[in-house]
Amino acid sequence: MREALKEAQKAFDKDEIPIGAVIVADNKIIARAHNLTETLNDVTAHAEMQAITAAANFIGGKYLTDCTLYVTIEPCVMCAGAIAWSHISKIVYGAVETKKGFSVLDKSLLHPKTTVLKGILAQDCEKIMKDFFVKKRK
Repeated sequence: MREALKEAQKAFDKDEIPIGAVIVADNKIIARAHNLTETLNDVTAHAEMQAITAAANFIGGKYLTDCTLYVTIEPCVMCAGAIAWSHISKIVYGAVETKKGFSVLDKSLLHPKTTVLKGILAQDCEKIMKDFFVKKRK
């Protein structure tokens, strides 16, 4: 999760919503990403989507079975759908997204074999988001 937080900081520094993600396979990071929605002018350029694409390119296939996604904020429904289609085995996220998180809207979006672990470094993940929006309001 600390590596995902480093990615979130990169997003923060680019004035992007500070969400970071990494994907791990065999205890090795195979993809790193952060939000790029402003940079790319693309509403789908979420950290998770960018990480899934990078990981698929790394392994040379679209299915990410036996991979773990670490992301600083709970994935939205769009990202949960992509996670399901990619067959990621495990999701680990920091802070809960109380408005647009997949678990608030529809827990069944994930692949049935995907396991979820939440609340990892949640305070750090929440803090970077709060700091970002405080900065935006000034």
